[in-house]
Amino acid sequence: MTLSSPQKQQPVHYSSQTVKRAEKALFCSPFHLILFKTMAAQSVPLLFISGQKGIESGYTKKKISEGRAEWELTWLIQVGLLRREVDGQGITDSFRLTPLGRQLLEKWETHEDKLPIPSIWDHLLNFWSRWLSISFFS
Repeated sequence: MTLSSPQKQQPVHYSSQTVKRAEKALFCSPFHLILFKTMAAQSVPLLFISGQKGIESGYTKKKISEGRAEWELTWLIQVGLLRREVDGQGITDSFRLTPLGRQLLEKWETHEDKLPIPSIWDHLLNFWSRWLSISFFS
């Protein structure tokens, strides 16, 4: 029996289109970079993201409802930035970063801990991508 040494995991390479779409979704989201930094270290429950707790934690730009927070987070799951946490009971209400989310976090956390402000064009493209994904998968 031969023991193999663990190999360093190679980063996943994503197409530029995938990265651009994910970045647009990230920039257009109602969340601050600190939320994604926290998600890189641990899962974050939905109740800590929505409402007054979201503001107090610095996770959201303004107070948002639980339903709106889940809707926004679901879009970030669809573009590949986040995943839902799973435990022995099944899917939970907590979220973590995916490898793509980690790559974008590494890229943007060096920019004074702030995400770029999206243009109106960015918002329109993000809306269009979101609408198309809902249209085709509903």
